[in-house]
Amino acid sequence: MFAVLKTGGKQYKVQSGDVLRVEKLAADAGETIQFNDVLMLGGDSTVLGAPTVAGAAVQAAVIDQIKGEKLIHFVKRRRKHGSKRTKGHRQKLTLVRITDILASGADATGVKAAVGAGSVSTAADTAPDAKPAKKAEAAPAAAAAGADDLKQLSGVGPALEKKLHEAGVTTFAQIAAWNADDIAAMDEKLSFKGRIEREGWVEQAQAKLAE
Repeated sequence: MFAVLKTGGKQYKVQSGDVLRVEKLAADAGETIQFNDVLMLGGDSTVLGAPTVAGAAVQAAVIDQIKGEKLIHFVKRRRKHGSKRTKGHRQKLTLVRITDILASGADATGVKAAVGAGSVSTAADTAPDAKPAKKAEAAPAAAAAGADDLKQLSGVGPALEKKLHEAGVTTFAQIAAWNADDIAAMDEKLSFKGRIEREGWVEQAQAKLAE
């Protein structure tokens, strides 16, 4: 029996015993976790999800928290800036071993759900009722009251500023302190597709703080 699961924006075809490297999860080595986004089950019969298979899950044991191979980023700014920069990045990953594939009854297992380490929705997903979730939704709006005008950054308009606020980014100081891992995580979370480095937000934020 095999399953197709989704985690970290990627899909994996797995069988019991497989070892996977997935986007970093909020779990410690030795823990058992459960992937609840199962898109397909296969074997004697095939079950397709719409989009996920109700009641299905894939359980796995966390082996270790690791880093991927080093990637070299070469950034060339616009002609008016005339600058170039080369730097490396190693993606944070979680190594897991698939232990079981459940065709049904996933809701009753009590196993910890697999969530990304940088997931904004972690608190809402684990809340016992809807009330804390409402507080979590109100937090970005409250934080935005004393926020910097992020629209001063190149390429940031009202819609993009709203996305940043929802992700908890409200000040130039936060952006100025980003390192390569932070930039990669924000690119993945908000689908910026390299915009942060391309527009030079970190350097712009640092310049704003120096004014």
